[in-house]
Amino acid sequence: MNSTVAQQLVGEPVDPSSAPRPRRITLEGRTISLTPLDAHEHLESLWASTGGPQNEHLWTYMFEWPFQNRASFEANLQRKEESEDPLFYSIMEKSSGDAVGWAAYMRMEPIQRVIEVGSIMFSPRLQRTSGATEAMYIMARHAFEDMNYRRYEWKCDSLNAPSRRAALRLGFQFEGLFRQHMIVKGRNRDTAWYSMLDSEWPSRKRAFEEWLDPSNFDQQGRQRVSLSELNHVKS
Repeated sequence: MNSTVAQQLVGEPVDPSSAPRPRRITLEGRTISLTPLDAHEHLESLWASTGGPQNEHLWTYMFEWPFQNRASFEANLQRKEESEDPLFYSIMEKSSGDAVGWAAYMRMEPIQRVIEVGSIMFSPRLQRTSGATEAMYIMARHAFEDMNYRRYEWKCDSLNAPSRRAALRLGFQFEGLFRQHMIVKGRNRDTAWYSMLDSEWPSRKRAFEEWLDPSNFDQQGRQRVSLSELNHVKS
């Protein structure tokens, strides 16, 4: 609730303590885990699942061009491993032990307790699986519950329709469009901004956990109730 200072409206009081920066730790889930990206250990499975001409479509909205050879891909992974912000995690498939994608915490503002999830790469093996959703749940839970962030952001190219649908499905709220925000690969990028707040997290957490519960899937692995329904997303 807003209050007044010198007869002027001001925002509600907030705990001014800072949040910690994410650490290089493993975050465990039921079907996947997120572990600090290791350019040597994860190279083979990440190259197999995201590299080569057959996967060029995965890179359309990424900041990097598709990698045509293993050596350039490895060099890029090495830069990701060494980066502090973004801080990259490989998404590990527990059933196989393979790295099948990655995601990062980025644009960290610990003093303001604001952090973004981004640079997300879901390989075809990970796309449209419960593991992909579980990875996003684990990262959101870690941001809100373990690190005490107030605001969790998602940003994407405004033309990236799958990413925009994913943001809403996962429980983020659309906040607006930043026009001519970036030049990426020599092209204009208008950026769509989404956020999730700590006050919204309890209901988002319930939706995630209800959707991820094994009882929500039939014997063929088909969902009984969609996450969009649980988050009351209008089609």
